[in-house]
Amino acid sequence: MSRNLIIAIDGPSGSGKSTIAKYLADKLNAVYIDTGAMYRAITYSAIRLGIVSDVDAVIKMTKQLEISLKYENGNIRVFINGDEITDYIRTKEVNDKVSDISKIHEVREELVKIQRKLGEFDTVVAEGRDITTVVFPNADLKIFLTASIDVRAQRRLKEFLDKGIKITFEEVKENLETRDKIDSGREVSPLTKAEDAIELDSTSMTIKDELDFLLEKLGEIKRSA
Repeated sequence: MSRNLIIAIDGPSGSGKSTIAKYLADKLNAVYIDTGAMYRAITYSAIRLGIVSDVDAVIKMTKQLEISLKYENGNIRVFINGDEITDYIRTKEVNDKVSDISKIHEVREELVKIQRKLGEFDTVVAEGRDITTVVFPNADLKIFLTASIDVRAQRRLKEFLDKGIKITFEEVKENLETRDKIDSGREVSPLTKAEDAIELDSTSMTIKDELDFLLEKLGEIKRSA
């Protein structure tokens, strides 16, 4: 690409945002921003400190934390104040609480500042739940990625099982349905499709299909620039 671009991908949990964002960032040699990992980092820290139910304490903690992401060899590494917590942010305990932490207005404000700063100087592929509507409303390409609830649950179940976490399909599906309701219904930056976003249903698509689609759309943007 001849100029820096911002590609914003929103969608519910398990829709495949992280996977396709990584592939696209690799293809474009772009900065990959996993906003979900950032909210998970805050959630993990709140759980560790025993303050999940204390909103004021969570806000104070968030303002004092230094969050950094490193994308290496196809994986996102997450650090809090220089300490790596990558292996701790994908647990069921964090999964169960991350939507509650994510709906805190002041927490979102702090993380959006960081996310926008990352997008100032490089081509960026960012994914989350309010990227197209709040973080990068003027993104060059906006995608709303979705998939059926059963497919999303199966994908998330595989992630848990691959990590040796024992959990059932029904438990994963119930958790996703609960998170969908919280994320879509919260007052602050709810999960919603931006008016100018392209909806992409990944239920029956391969990663290659998705990547080809996105590259085609980026080609159209480049040709019209």
